[in-house]
Amino acid sequence: MTALRLADTHGRVATDLRVSLTDRCNLRCSYCMPADGLDWMPHEDTLTDDEVVRLITVGVERLGIREVRFTGGEPLLRRGLADIVRRTKDLVPSPDVSLTTNALGLERVAPALRDAGLDRVNVSLDTLRPADFATITRRDRLHDVIAGVEAAAAAGLAPIKINAVLLRGINDDQAPELLAWCLERGYQLRFIEQMPLDAQHDWHRDAMVTAEEILESLEREFVLTATGEPRGSAPAEEFLVDGGPATVGVIASVTRPFCGDCDRVRLTADGQVRDCLFARTESDLRTPLREGASDEELAERWVTAMRGKRAGHGIDDPTFLQPDRPMSAIGG
Repeated sequence: MTALRLADTHGRVATDLRVSLTDRCNLRCSYCMPADGLDWMPHEDTLTDDEVVRLITVGVERLGIREVRFTGGEPLLRRGLADIVRRTKDLVPSPDVSLTTNALGLERVAPALRDAGLDRVNVSLDTLRPADFATITRRDRLHDVIAGVEAAAAAGLAPIKINAVLLRGINDDQAPELLAWCLERGYQLRFIEQMPLDAQHDWHRDAMVTAEEILESLEREFVLTATGEPRGSAPAEEFLVDGGPATVGVIASVTRPFCGDCDRVRLTADGQVRDCLFARTESDLRTPLREGASDEELAERWVTAMRGKRAGHGIDDPTFLQPDRPMSAIGG
């Protein structure tokens, strides 16, 4: 049925859809939101399960979406998650379906998500030290996260990818420790430069731990070699560890942007299309959906929304402004 494409004027075509299922989260990571949380989205503004699946169906069947990743906030807080995963995986053609999570509660639901068709998980985990975890997340829940990761691995949600953000003065000396832990368990580790997506707008480039610093830290204990494989639209630069086959990745969204190969589009929990993580404008699909628009009309609106995608995120531009929405309300 696919006839249209989510193409922009710079020759990029979006095939990877990130779907935020909620803006709510059960952690309070310092680089994402204030200690007392945020004003959550009203429930009536949030897409229903049927509305989420319908828009994903439009994306997969009419617009060439091949990968769907569910995000939040924390997507495990969405009660209908397993059913949404199942209905998404049952589409034709069946997309690759993954989940980005903080893993709180994953121990309980990992088998059900695997049975529903979930292919793999990405887990956000910045430190293995309980005190530092509590400092970063403002919650003493490291043991629950570890249990969730282990349950995902036992359920076959592989490969397990661990996403880590290093914060200066807190865990910026822990890159080798995280990598050794992941290597021992067969998890794939990716470090992510801290991005200007915090609700407080406290991000400063000079406080960010850069990709160069991360690699220098790792190379004190490991031999890293570029894989030599074409990166394509993948956000991470991959390096063989001690000759391989294990690898470690670094996502340098700020210092080494990869906008020219971006193939992602985002759908927020309230039904807004975002053509870029750092976009300051959105396109509304919820209103026409609720007013009775056909799938064809929704697809055409989506195509129009993507056409104006900028060439890059512009973080290095002196006029750069952070998005009004924080990361928890956008989805990764």
